[in-house]
Amino acid sequence: MFGNVGLLGATVPGPGISDLKTLILEVLLTAGLVNVILGTASGARNIGSNGAIAVGGYIALAGLWAAPISGASMNPVRSFAPDLLRGNLRTDWIYIVGPILGAMVAVGFEWILKGAPTQAGSLAAQGDGKQP
Repeated sequence: MFGNVGLLGATVPGPGISDLKTLILEVLLTAGLVNVILGTASGARNIGSNGAIAVGGYIALAGLWAAPISGASMNPVRSFAPDLLRGNLRTDWIYIVGPILGAMVAVGFEWILKGAPTQAGSLAAQGDGKQP
């Protein structure tokens, strides 16, 4: 209906940016986002709006910095839906593989920094307010 105007909101690599560079950037951006989410969603840091400010700030800054290079998707569905509507799935593998690898890297960092899950952490995550 609109032709090439705005590519219907599609996330695409910037002009002259290779698929590999875009993939690496999406991995790094997603790893950073998941680390911010996991970092603010634990213990005393999960108070009030701290988590929302941190996550929102990261997404805004990552978008400003990386949107011209990779589109700063950090979300497979955000990239897949516009591509499906416009009928061009050529770069979708980047925006599916990148966030999955980035999330795996972030979880690995979280494991290294905080260690294995504990019983107390599991109870706290359930939100019942009871301490062991």
